[in-house]
Amino acid sequence: MTLSPRRTGAILLRQIYLVRGSVARLLPLFAWVAIDMVLWGFITRYLNTVTKAGFDFVPTLLGAVLLWDFFARVMQGVTVAFLEDVWSRNFLNLFATPLSIAEYVAGLVASSVATSVIGLVVMLVLATTIFGLSFFGYGVALVPFLLVLFTFGIALGVAASAVVLWLGPASEWLIWPIPALVAPFAGVFYPVSTLPRWMQYVSRLLPPSPVFEGMRAAVSGQGVSMLALSWGGGLALADLMLACWFFSFVYRRAVRVGLIARYSAENIG
Repeated sequence: MTLSPRRTGAILLRQIYLVRGSVARLLPLFAWVAIDMVLWGFITRYLNTVTKAGFDFVPTLLGAVLLWDFFARVMQGVTVAFLEDVWSRNFLNLFATPLSIAEYVAGLVASSVATSVIGLVVMLVLATTIFGLSFFGYGVALVPFLLVLFTFGIALGVAASAVVLWLGPASEWLIWPIPALVAPFAGVFYPVSTLPRWMQYVSRLLPPSPVFEGMRAAVSGQGVSMLALSWGGGLALADLMLACWFFSFVYRRAVRVGLIARYSAENIG
């Protein structure tokens, strides 16, 4: 299927107009990530003062917060752009046009790229200038770290949007806790080996796990396992393809049963 850059760009342009015309939409792009960086930055400073071993928490703890916030921003970039159409009851208008479902999803992804880049830049500036976080300690592995988290974030965002499309607008509360539910299994702040055995099995199926294990290995000078990162990247790509298929399946079902036409907050069917 050929994607039209013009129609895909129109979805992105709509989000830009929405953000540009509303301070309430503009502030969350950088306000929450800035608060997270400042809060966790001072926590790492405090931990450095009370730790006798001289261990530096900045590259491990603050770095983990930055990477995880980036992942959450990517996922929410997709879901919030989708929910804008839910809240405005705009689906019938969108799909009365020649817009294909692939172009619509591509537009959601483009919106996520734009919003997550803004958040990432803010986090990088705060973490490096105020708290001295240096990304040279991660080496070239920082690029695959971000790529794996970005791909998995897009996959979860698309899948979460499909769930809301299937179950109705009232189910949007199901998608907000997803990053918090994934974090304990992904080993964001601690090695996966500290988890119970059954949680470790789940962790091996989550793409972020090799990222955070690799981050801690890079900081400790042990070297990053590119095989593990490749496994995480492969899982993320597989999840993305599965999420796109799921969204397409739910959309076809919604069209078949007439859900698109009667989509409203009162109708959960």
